[in-house]
Amino acid sequence: MINYGEVIEILDKKGVLSLSEGAKVVNISADIPPCIIVKSNGSSIYATRDLAAIIYRARTYDFSKCVYITASDQILHFKQIFAVAKYLVDEKYQKGLTHVSYGMVRLKNGKMSTREGTVVYIDELIKEACDKAKDIILTKNENSLDIDKLSKQIGIGALTFNYLKSSKTKDIIFDIDETLRFDGETGPYVQYTYVRTKSILDKANFDVKKSIDYSLLEKEEEIDVIKCLERFNDIVLRAANEFEPSLLARYLIELSTLFSKFYNNVQVLNCKENLKDARCALVYLTGLILKKGLYLLGIECPDKM
Repeated sequence: MINYGEVIEILDKKGVLSLSEGAKVVNISADIPPCIIVKSNGSSIYATRDLAAIIYRARTYDFSKCVYITASDQILHFKQIFAVAKYLVDEKYQKGLTHVSYGMVRLKNGKMSTREGTVVYIDELIKEACDKAKDIILTKNENSLDIDKLSKQIGIGALTFNYLKSSKTKDIIFDIDETLRFDGETGPYVQYTYVRTKSILDKANFDVKKSIDYSLLEKEEEIDVIKCLERFNDIVLRAANEFEPSLLARYLIELSTLFSKFYNNVQVLNCKENLKDARCALVYLTGLILKKGLYLLGIECPDKM
């Protein structure tokens, strides 16, 4: 059970609590303002409760890393509580405390505000995105598709990708029509590129177990895709270590763009059998990486669009 009083007791015993205008605070440094632990009226604040939670999590979970994900306006708050945490938990827990801050989502006409009635609720946003995705699908007259399932995959995927493709600290200007475009730097564009790889392989009746002579891939467009595929593992590790999913999202856009250039400029199906197999293998690997990358971002890949 989280005990707020224990935080005050430990800090008091260690002699780091000071009085400031009736409040109990911990002085940190010249660069960081004191952290208020008890207000002048005797009540605790967010910092007190967050510090108590750190003690609880250290004892309960023996964590190696404890990640806080909040908006960037909380940066100072977490600098303060992480600095005070050194008096409350062992060094290994102090080192595991990490704050991942992110930018705000803004509308085209400015910042969201509850007071001004310009807040967009997520359930309404998801419904709007799925409805718009359904309208786009229906204009293509794909009556054989599972429209409801596909519209959710595209709509939710578009929203997710739109947020994750930007650096986490950057504010986002939200435009639902731009988000749902099937060209440009969007989730539907990457999903569509994956679907295109499946379509090519279906037409080729490609056997993934075939022996492939990759030395036949000599064109610039082929080499560019190969070089991009080779970077996938490094990109995933960087994105994880830096808590920066935009690295992976931007990579998937790059791979999709390079694949489109390859597909538009290189004959995949109408060439000699060995070369066709090599190019189909490249198509297969591209689709595999696109699907894995989107999965890591929490986005589903439709089989058809």
